[in-house]
Amino acid sequence: MILSLLITPLLGVIGVILSGENSSLQKKVALASSLLTFVLSLVLWAGFDSNYNGFQFVSSFPTITTKEVVGVDGISLFFVLLTTFIIPICILSSWDSIKTGIKYFLIAFLVLETLLIAVFVVLDLLLFYICFESVLIPMFLIIGIWGARERKIHAAYQFFLYTLLGSLFMLLAILVIYFEVGSTDYQVLAVADISETRQRILWLGFFLSFAVKVPMIPFHIWLPEAHVEASLAGSIILAGILLKLAGYGFLRYSIGILPDASVFFTPLVYSLAVISIIYSSFTTLRQIDLKKIIAYSSVGHMNITLLGLFSNTIQGIEGSLILMLAHGVVSPALFICVVILYDRYHTRLLKYYRGLTLHMPVWSIMFFFFTLGNIAVPLSANFVGEFMTFTGAYQQNPVLTVLGALAMILSAGYGIWLYNRTAFGAQSRYLVPLGDMNRREFMTLLPLLILMFVMGVFPNIFLEPMHLAVSNLLI
Repeated sequence: MILSLLITPLLGVIGVILSGENSSLQKKVALASSLLTFVLSLVLWAGFDSNYNGFQFVSSFPTITTKEVVGVDGISLFFVLLTTFIIPICILSSWDSIKTGIKYFLIAFLVLETLLIAVFVVLDLLLFYICFESVLIPMFLIIGIWGARERKIHAAYQFFLYTLLGSLFMLLAILVIYFEVGSTDYQVLAVADISETRQRILWLGFFLSFAVKVPMIPFHIWLPEAHVEASLAGSIILAGILLKLAGYGFLRYSIGILPDASVFFTPLVYSLAVISIIYSSFTTLRQIDLKKIIAYSSVGHMNITLLGLFSNTIQGIEGSLILMLAHGVVSPALFICVVILYDRYHTRLLKYYRGLTLHMPVWSIMFFFFTLGNIAVPLSANFVGEFMTFTGAYQQNPVLTVLGALAMILSAGYGIWLYNRTAFGAQSRYLVPLGDMNRREFMTLLPLLILMFVMGVFPNIFLEPMHLAVSNLLI
């Protein structure tokens, strides 16, 4: 089942290549293969047994190795679903905006989908590292070739070098683990006896790699630059999936393999996370570029998830997983809303926008709902995630959790301010009304809106499959 998930996007690549120079057909083939992958992931979810303790749908390659290579549990299942859900939205959102090299753009996204699914399903530490790093190559091309502005090459190199240099420390840690234990199989490493002193050294190697990807202060410089210069689809995949790789890595490998070191370094993680939350929230209030506002708010939200991941409580970890999924829905939607404006008026500077409700009422309603989601108002998915995350984190460190909870007030500050500034007031004298969002843009945002409220109103649908996998980490 998992193998078919990995192969389907690659079959889509072959279909795109065989489509010749017909760009319309290429886009339809890529969209169809990504939708088929999403349907297969829903079938995977339907066949998932929430009461089974362990990895499911495991596969091995007898010709290469006898050990299980891929499988899913309650933690990785929803990251796979999020990946297959976001990729069709990336393709739809770029339907008309990409003018050059459409074939290669679609191929890059379908290859990226396979690599992202592989990151979440592989059960081998070395394979995880290979897939984790391979994601950089198509993403580097997506930012560098199809980016929006003249600094796109600079942003692509900054993204590539920051994340690559951070990951080299993880590679060294993996080699030490292999020579120490004799295996890189996750299920062997989860029960391996590694001394606490060595655990701490190895944990720092993993931490440097994942801290760049979250990103935590002071490793965050690449993120706003990459978001601003990337095309819309690049921003969606960056906010929706790539930032989640670090959270997944912390949970699966730092906490799963090195539990004693994770407990020892929890004060360090909490301190850096709280600094990152407060710093990024205040920085967001100072921005005048619409994309940078959402990019910096992503830094704050992703650092809130770290408070839950290292809380050593079931509520905290499950809350941070829900918050990651919620951020993977709301943040891409906000980027789509911003780029809808950019496509019409060709500026992202906030000072030119005012009174958009007068001639873009549908856009204003959509942007309002997603702004509320970003603020984490009740009934939204973010509310469930933040509430559970702070509940768990408070049991671990009440003082730092209260400081981290300032993010709720600050996010309301910059969220409401941004919406009020763009949607209300007299019509801007700089802008000529150019019509509301079209049907394609509306249908791209609608699934994200529905999912945001479904996760907020019925969180148990997502929480129940997670229980056993999360409980195993804390035993």
